[in-house]
Amino acid sequence: MSTRPPLKPLDDALAELLERTRPLQQAEGVPTFEADGRVLAEDLVAALQVPPQDNSSMDGYAVRCAEIPDEGVVLPVSQRIAAGHAAQPLQPGTAARIFTGAPVPAGADAIVMQEHTGPAGESAVRILSVPQAGQWIRRSGEDVTRGSVVLHKGQRLDPAACGLAAGIGRDRLQVARRPRVALFSTGDELVMPGTIAPEQMPPGAIYNSNRFFLRQLLARCGCEVSDLGIVPDRRDATVDALQQASQGHDLILTSGGVSVGEEDHIKPAVQQLGSLDLWQIAMKPGKPFAHGRVGDAHFIGLPGNPVSSFVTFLLLVRPFLLRLQGAARLQPTAFLLPARFDWPRADKRREFLRARLDAQGGLELFANQSSGVLTSMAWCDGLVDNPPGRTIARGDAVRFIPLSELMA
Repeated sequence: MSTRPPLKPLDDALAELLERTRPLQQAEGVPTFEADGRVLAEDLVAALQVPPQDNSSMDGYAVRCAEIPDEGVVLPVSQRIAAGHAAQPLQPGTAARIFTGAPVPAGADAIVMQEHTGPAGESAVRILSVPQAGQWIRRSGEDVTRGSVVLHKGQRLDPAACGLAAGIGRDRLQVARRPRVALFSTGDELVMPGTIAPEQMPPGAIYNSNRFFLRQLLARCGCEVSDLGIVPDRRDATVDALQQASQGHDLILTSGGVSVGEEDHIKPAVQQLGSLDLWQIAMKPGKPFAHGRVGDAHFIGLPGNPVSSFVTFLLLVRPFLLRLQGAARLQPTAFLLPARFDWPRADKRREFLRARLDAQGGLELFANQSSGVLTSMAWCDGLVDNPPGRTIARGDAVRFIPLSELMA
């Protein structure tokens, strides 16, 4: 009698999955306005200083500190400098009216904010505080120096990064091509919302929630998605769907049908067309997971239970898709936070418990941690990563992975 292989640790499964993944080689140019969420395919080197010259960080007066030994000094105003306009050298014994962002005139070594000045007749100003050298001056290059790499290849761009790219004059960026993903679900029990009213649902039927959240998770990972719908529980239909999906796609992603039941046709269909490894991963929820190839496309099969499908996507499919795009950072940041709950039932598998932050920065636990309760994912702020065999007592520090990290 054959023995079932041991469950594969999650970290080993992820390492093996990433080892089988090579970044897509194609890159494309996109407007910087449209680069949010894309993975940079080049280092960005600054061709200028930011700011390009010393400038004022306040509305006020540019002065020489040596000419203001005490409070109350009155100086004539020799020029007015607005942002975007050139400045003349500061005449000795004078102040220059200056505005935020305007270039500091040669000879000035401090800015006195206008709140620390007072009237002194027409075209003069009274300095009410003794300035310190360099105060309220933003130095040329204090943000970006010419020749420096401001953004690195493999960085996933966000609004701040796009703004930084624009700040060095880049209106277009080279980014990794979006992964092309074919998505379909299997199961005769699945019904699309809108096709049958809730009160008319036949026995055993369920609405296909997985298709909705998987499609949106794929979009958040920067993918182009071809939604192939629901495939009937027949071997020939499954083979046809896989053959279609393998054309022009980098990944085929399915939900359900990766177990060993008589109506689970994904496994033999993938094996007929390509290769397949079925993994039993030591994680809860989400034990069944499949990876293989159909033609030139990767294949990943997720479990059918909605929370299992959601969690395995976040922990395995997301880093896989980021690696396809050449991203340098694949793993989310986790935090140690205090538990506001007891978890006395240790499990042999690594558990991912749905929890959310309370007002004091502790973690509350959703009452029902079943893999079929999608409400827990909509309710939670993230996942408590609980090692195998560990119980949790109220007040214990636990490892928490925010959904904001996992779904960025």
